[in-house]
Amino acid sequence: MTVFERLRMPSLGGATAWLNSEPLGPAELSGRAVLVDFWTLTCINWLRTEPYIRAWSRAYRGDGLIVIGVHTPEFSFEQDLERVRQATKDMAIEYPVAADNDYAIWDAFDNHYWPAVYFVDRDGVIRDQHFGEGRYEQSERVIQRLLGVKREVGSIEALGVEAGADWGNLRTPETYLGYERSDGFASPNGARLEERAAYELPERLRLNQWALAGDWTIEREKVVLNQADGSIAYRFHARDAHLVLSAGARESIPFRVLLDGEAPGPSHGVDVGEDGNGLLREGRLYQLVREHDTVRERTLEIAFLGPGAEAYVFTFG
Repeated sequence: MTVFERLRMPSLGGATAWLNSEPLGPAELSGRAVLVDFWTLTCINWLRTEPYIRAWSRAYRGDGLIVIGVHTPEFSFEQDLERVRQATKDMAIEYPVAADNDYAIWDAFDNHYWPAVYFVDRDGVIRDQHFGEGRYEQSERVIQRLLGVKREVGSIEALGVEAGADWGNLRTPETYLGYERSDGFASPNGARLEERAAYELPERLRLNQWALAGDWTIEREKVVLNQADGSIAYRFHARDAHLVLSAGARESIPFRVLLDGEAPGPSHGVDVGEDGNGLLREGRLYQLVREHDTVRERTLEIAFLGPGAEAYVFTFG
């Protein structure tokens, strides 16, 4: 394989389904500049980049740009096409989306990240790429060069979970709860894998530690609550705290969030009321905390009032 061939945009033929479009191949993309955006619906890093992807699609499609989202699921419940369809609606995604449940497109691009953006010229050659958040102005300039246009770079006002992270106050990392990638677990007597067990919270959590209370099963990619009134606690330092959740086979599960043992009040996230109450329905990322004043070290506890809750990963911003 020559260097030139390696730089050409791979086929999208491995898509398991298409949303917002018929399948797109070389004939449909011929003569168009293409931006390929790899995403998965629960990824906070992608959620914070999506306002820019949407804006670029709208601003430059008349100039010959086509944006293609490639949804490659990180967690098993994200393979549900209806959940992906709902996410595209919720996020006001109007451009074509290729569902990549078999990782065929991911592998064809030799991709390793969410989000990942590839910039393809009108001849089908990949001219640039970017992984993760940031570099927005430079990326828009790349799009302009591919299209042969020049104009002022647009400004973006992102709200809710899409708002950029408060990097200067972020001292807590992404934390997976399933045993395959878990770190910082602090319930007394440790974890028992792939079997039901009763857990308790420790007397004190140190920064970036988490623990379970109640009857849980710790699985490879998630923890699952077996009986009502189980909880998860996390000691964190960040403006925002999110948790990827699914109700599994249940239609909905009420939950309650406490911050340092009290209702969150004005520090509640978009998925929680000031009283700390929320409702788990569809599988997605839930914003539990957003601080509006001084960011400091705090203890978050989320208690589920019914069984069946599945928790996957804490993310912060």
